[in-house]
Amino acid sequence: MTDQLLRRIVLLTQGNTEPITGKTAVSVLRYRPDEVVALLDSEEAGKTAGAVLHVGGETPIVATLDEAPSADTLMIGIAPSGGKIPPAWKPIILQAIGRGMNVVSGLHDFLVNDPDFVAAAKQQGVELVDVRKNNERDVSNLRDLRDDCVRIHTVGQDCCVGKMVVSLEIARTLNERGRDAKFIATGQTGILVEGDGCPIDCVVADFISGSTEKMILANQHHEFLVVEGQGSLAHPRYSGVTLGLLHGCVPHGMIMCYEAGRTAVHGMDHVPLQPLAHLVKVYEQMANLMGPSRVIGVGMNSRRLGPDEAEAEREKVSSELGLPVCDVFRHGADVLADAVLQLAPTLVG
Repeated sequence: MTDQLLRRIVLLTQGNTEPITGKTAVSVLRYRPDEVVALLDSEEAGKTAGAVLHVGGETPIVATLDEAPSADTLMIGIAPSGGKIPPAWKPIILQAIGRGMNVVSGLHDFLVNDPDFVAAAKQQGVELVDVRKNNERDVSNLRDLRDDCVRIHTVGQDCCVGKMVVSLEIARTLNERGRDAKFIATGQTGILVEGDGCPIDCVVADFISGSTEKMILANQHHEFLVVEGQGSLAHPRYSGVTLGLLHGCVPHGMIMCYEAGRTAVHGMDHVPLQPLAHLVKVYEQMANLMGPSRVIGVGMNSRRLGPDEAEAEREKVSSELGLPVCDVFRHGADVLADAVLQLAPTLVG
C-alpha cells in the first residue's frame, strides 16, 4: 500500500450500510482500518461495523457527527449506480465542513461543483477531494510494454462481484511471498485504499486505454502489476469502460471473477448473466487483439453460500473450466498467486 499520513475518518453510509452500495466503506474498513473512527448511519446507530458489515470489528456506527469520535475527514462510503450524492446528505456534508473536516468523495457528483460546499470549504480552510475528477488526455500507443513486468488483470462476469478485492489480495499474497507486486487501482474505492490510481469510468472514452497504459508504463519497475477490473464486457451499461481498460493494460493473464448464485446482470434483472465458460472465451478473444493473453484462474465471490455449498461450487467451476478457483476471503489467494507465478516464466526466455 502507498504510505500516507493517518487520517481520522468518519465513513458516511446513511441508509446504505450494506455490502453492495456500501462497498467503498467495506473496503476502507478492511484495508485502512486504523484510519476509520466511525460510520455515520442513523438507521444502524448503536451497532458496530463488524456486526452489520462483517468487517471493521468494533468500529461504532453513530447517528450524527456529534456522536462520532474526533475526526478530520468525512468520506463518502457508498458507490451507488449513477454516482449521485443523495440530496438528504447535503446538510451532513455541510456540517462536517463547518466542523473543519476535509470531505472525500469518489462519486460522479463532484463536491467542487456545488457552490455551497465550495463556499463553506473556503471559509473553513478545508479540502474537498473528488477522487474521480481527472484531466486524462493520453491515447494508447501499444509501445514500450515490457514482458519482464507481468501484467495480471481481473475481469468479471458482472459488475460488483469483487474484482478489486481479488486484485488486492493477489498483490498482497505475492508481496507476502517476497515478490514485488503493485496493485493498480482503476476505481474510486481502489484509489481510496491504495492512495493512487486513475478513475477509469470517469475518463473520456477516447482516453480510457491511454490512461491505463500510462499507469502501466509508470509502474513497470515492479515485478508484477495486478490491474483492478471494472464492469463487464457483458454488462450493457459498462462494457465500453471494460474493453478500454482491457486493451489499455494488455494483460498477460486474467482472473475471471464472479458471484456464485447471481443469475442476472446487476441492476438489470431482465438481463440474464452470460455463462462463465463463454465469457472466458470472449475475454481471451478481446484481449488477444492487443497481445497474447489467457484466463489463468477464477475468483469466486461466495457470500451467498454456506461453507459446504461454497466448496461444492468451487470444485464444480474448477472442473468445468480447468482452472484454479477460490474465494479470497474463505480460502486465501494462494492458488491464484500460484497461477500468476506459473505464468511468469512462460513470458520471457
